[in-house]
Amino acid sequence: MAVYTQVSAEEMAAFLTRYDTGSLISAKGIAEGVENSNYLLETQREDGSRERFILTLYEKRVNEADLPFFMDLLDHLGARGCKVPRFISDRQGAKLQQLAGRPACLIEYLSGISVTEPTAPQAASTGRALGELHIAARDFSGTRRNSLDLAGWHDLATACGKDFDGIQPGLGRRVAEELTFLDAHWPQHLERGVIHADLFPDNVLMRGDEVGGLIDFYFSCTDILAYDLAITHGAWSFSSDGSEYRPDVAAALVRGYADAHGLSAAERAAFPILCRGAALRFLLTRAYDWINTPPDAMVTRKDPLAYLRRLDFCAQAAPEALLGL
Repeated sequence: MAVYTQVSAEEMAAFLTRYDTGSLISAKGIAEGVENSNYLLETQREDGSRERFILTLYEKRVNEADLPFFMDLLDHLGARGCKVPRFISDRQGAKLQQLAGRPACLIEYLSGISVTEPTAPQAASTGRALGELHIAARDFSGTRRNSLDLAGWHDLATACGKDFDGIQPGLGRRVAEELTFLDAHWPQHLERGVIHADLFPDNVLMRGDEVGGLIDFYFSCTDILAYDLAITHGAWSFSSDGSEYRPDVAAALVRGYADAHGLSAAERAAFPILCRGAALRFLLTRAYDWINTPPDAMVTRKDPLAYLRRLDFCAQAAPEALLGL
């Protein structure tokens, strides 16, 4: 469940009077996602034409001060042909509003389906779209620190502390060992730029085998570009529980990215380490949420061990297996 803040139909209708969008005719809460409250709105203009929009209310995890970065980034990417949802300005030119006590924005609706079991052709299209995004963002002037970088992983591990072993005995020791390894081996000289940092299948809207849109940029930041590919690799190339690796999907994803953007010899050599870092990042955030989410919360906790399995696989796999060579 991802509607944390309830908004009445009357509040939504009044909110839309600020925009040139027509009148509200339907509104539905969107269950996907865990960060914000999202509604799908349908409006009708005087000529009878209908449009759809996404209404997002930003909850505590999103820093309101970061919203201009996200807005400017999506405007930049959209102007360069990337299939991303841009923020809608009201009649006064404002994009950021307040609704039900929360920062709120109206956002373009993109059509497509988020797949649960991606195919190799869909992975290839996603790899290309990610590569095109990295190219389009090269001349974007904005920057945002990645708060979930190596230092952030140490902070999360400290916060989880002894509770790790309540998830699985020995998990705390395994995390500590991995952090020691990554401290010593994390690459420092690879190409950096703006990354999506959360390109899971549910953040890609597919139309058949082609990408119809990339959504949910609220983790986007400045970091290693190939790390973004590693995050996507971990999300797309394994079964949801992390027990099964799909080399055909991995190969298609990496090939699609390399065809669109390129993948240097240094990036290929560092890819196993980047994959381990990506797996640890999601293991840690899931573990933190697992430990700190109340049992009666209307949020489905995601299994941290699904990313422990990915981590263990990436720590043992040959580079060729991860790259699909």
